Amino acid sequence: MAEDDTAHPPTDDTPPTNAPPGGPGRPRRRRRWLMITAGVVAFLMAATGVLIWIAYRKLDGNIQTDSVTDRLLAELEAERPSRSAGAKGAENILLIGSDDRSGANSSYGGEPGTQRSDTTILLHLAADRRRATAVSIPRDVMVTVPACEKPDGTRSKPGLMQFNWAFELGGPACSIRTVEQLSGIRLDHYVILDFNGFKTMVNAIGGVEVCVPQPIHDKDAKLDLQAGRQVLHGEQALGYVRARESLGDGSDTQRMGRQQQFLASLIRKVQSQGVLLNPARLWPVLDAATSSIKADGALSSLGALYDLTQDLRGIPSPDMALLTVPRRPYRYDSDRDEFVQPQTTQLFTVLRDDRPVAVRAPGSAPTADVGTGPTAAAGAGTAAGAGANQATASPSANASPTFEGRTADVDPCAPH
Repeated sequence: MAEDDTAHPPTDDTPPTNAPPGGPGRPRRRRRWLMITAGVVAFLMAATGVLIWIAYRKLDGNIQTDSVTDRLLAELEAERPSRSAGAKGAENILLIGSDDRSGANSSYGGEPGTQRSDTTILLHLAADRRRATAVSIPRDVMVTVPACEKPDGTRSKPGLMQFNWAFELGGPACSIRTVEQLSGIRLDHYVILDFNGFKTMVNAIGGVEVCVPQPIHDKDAKLDLQAGRQVLHGEQALGYVRARESLGDGSDTQRMGRQQQFLASLIRKVQSQGVLLNPARLWPVLDAATSSIKADGALSSLGALYDLTQDLRGIPSPDMALLTVPRRPYRYDSDRDEFVQPQTTQLFTVLRDDRPVAVRAPGSAPTADVGTGPTAAAGAGTAAGAGANQATASPSANASPTFEGRTADVDPCAPH
């Protein structure tokens, strides 16, 4: 039987034997690999999204909301100052360093459960977010503290007392109302940081550099430092910003100066690319920051804190002014302070109107130059008042006085 020479056409499933390279089989393999690749990418994206969501929830859940303070402030809304017409968009935040001795802070001694505002800083962010001003309020300055609700539900009587007693009497709400009453500035937010929270923050960014003018050996403050540049961590950093009697002249004024220098160094460190652009270093900073603070309801979320961080990040360090409210020894007790007038009122007026605060180096003579930023002296005139910090009285209503202070870009070890 003769063999059938008829050619059979190739089936759809089998390529012809004479099919050239890259024929129908190659596209199918290519499509298969594309589908596998797309599936892997989709899986990785989904996994990344889940991890980001978990991380966000974790950081967001770290933040404590002080609902009691929010309630007390809301009940007294009618007594709080309104915002100046020229300061719309500006934000004022009260930073409170608590010396709470309870819980993890009990190792610092003192009566458990008691707390005062060891450090209080009024942070003003300009409406355009191009400048910021951090003003230290002396803890020992004599002020009129309004009637405040105590933790046991009773109310204290208004009276003249040290500023840090307000926090002990009625907590953050009492401190906020006292600052608003003496300054006329509406506070938008508040943040509370205790001893252990401070140490955690410092360690998370890898320590903060300070300049030590002379060797320090203080067992109580756990300080043993040589003179010159030092990078402080945890306990040493806390001792450095809290110590008073064993450093300098033992005054709270010098301690606030050290705190301002420390804050400036911390700002420079956090703004550096080594922290903000390195996920391995940024995560512990965010975790420490969110775990260490207690804030008002409007600020106690990761999104709100991120927006605040971005605002601060975008402000050049030369445009961040740090200073202390003008003060001098209290006339009836040299161990206490009192505000210097009219400089104190001038400072609060400048902040309330969202105008630049001009600063000059501590101990330097006033200058007659007029400027627009924190580093320039604004206005000319004669010195008014006395005390550790003085302002230059301005002859013009539109010019700001000059206050003793510093900017965040100043190297603490640089010669003055």
